[in-house]
Amino acid sequence: MLSGFDPLRPELSDAGALLLALGRESSPAELDAIAPWRLRAPLSPDMAAAREGRRIDFAELVGFTRRLTSTDSCATLIEGVGGVMAPLDEQHTVRDWIAASGLPCVVVTGSYLGSLSHTLTALEALTRVGAGVTAIAVNETPGSAVALDATVESLSRHAAGIPVVAIARADLRAGVTRLAGLLS
Repeated sequence: MLSGFDPLRPELSDAGALLLALGRESSPAELDAIAPWRLRAPLSPDMAAAREGRRIDFAELVGFTRRLTSTDSCATLIEGVGGVMAPLDEQHTVRDWIAASGLPCVVVTGSYLGSLSHTLTALEALTRVGAGVTAIAVNETPGSAVALDATVESLSRHAAGIPVVAIARADLRAGVTRLAGLLS
């Protein structure tokens, strides 16, 4: 699901970037295969859909996710939209989507001031609905006053039992490789 999607410049979207990384073009068919819910306004999905006179069908979204992950022989990543508590419709949030899909979850955060609180709040929210968190990936925030290593250390103490992986801008491959190793 994407919000803030410009249909005239699909290559600039997250889905477009993923397709490019996979060596595929940002054609409508390719976009439909990985992001059939594309909303123009850069708002939460419920607001963006309402602005277009649409609504997100939660059962359809969960069904799509389950079908996608049950038929693929390789690892499939499902990117949330707007954070764990972002509203999808009148009743459901991204957290509900994660729980209903029954998939393991990787929480991705930054190393910015406030990320510890945001991340620990997301973990608490996911725990309340029984969504299992497999790992936390801390993506280094450029120019942050908070050091990446300090963020990882603090999260490791407060999220006991959940692996925390640093993804440094200077060595993305090492962090992503470590994260992939935890997920395989």
